[in-house]
Amino acid sequence: MKLTSEKALEMLETFRSKMEDTGWINHSICVGNTAAKIASALGLDAEKAKTLGYIHDIGKGIGEFKDHVMNGYQYLLELGYDEEYANICLVHSYLNNDVMCTAGGIPRDIPFRTEFIKNHEYTIYEKIINLCDLMCTSVVMTVDKRLIDIVIRRGAYSNTQYHVQETYKLKKYMDDKLGFNVYDLFPEIKEHL
Repeated sequence: MKLTSEKALEMLETFRSKMEDTGWINHSICVGNTAAKIASALGLDAEKAKTLGYIHDIGKGIGEFKDHVMNGYQYLLELGYDEEYANICLVHSYLNNDVMCTAGGIPRDIPFRTEFIKNHEYTIYEKIINLCDLMCTSVVMTVDKRLIDIVIRRGAYSNTQYHVQETYKLKKYMDDKLGFNVYDLFPEIKEHL
C-alpha cells in the first residue's frame, strides 16, 4: 500500500499528543521537507522523498529510542505499507551499508537488521534521507553543526570518527549528483550557523 506525505504527517501528529518529548516529530518534518527540496533539484519525486522523511523515525512513537529502527519497520509493515516505507526506518541511521556507521555508539546486535543493512542496495531516496537526517534538528543546518549536536547529546564513541567521515562522503556524493553544494538549496542555513 502506498503512503502519502499527508497521511505520514497525520501519523506523526497522532503521536504528538501522546508524548512528552516531540522533538523527533519536528525533526522528522524538517527531514521530509528538506528531502523534498533535494529530490526536486535532482528531478526526482519530491512527494515520495517528503513522505519517506516524515516517517523515517516513526518508530520513536512506538517504543524506546534504542528500538526505533526495528519498531518503525515492523509498525509500517503491520499497517500494510509497501516495504520501501518500512525500509527507510531500517536504513536511515546507517551509512555505508554498515550498522557500525551510525551516530550514538555501537548498536545492539540484531541479526536481521545487520544482514539487511549489509545486503540492501540503498536507493537514491534512502541516501537523501540519510543526508537529511544529518542536516536537520527541527531546522535545516550544516552537517558540521548537526554532527556536533549529536555528539553533545549522545557522546563520542569508538565509531564516531568513522560515522563523521562517511557523513562527509555522503554530502560530497549528493553535491556531485546535484552539480553544486546542497547547502545552496537552503539559504536559511545561514541563520543557523
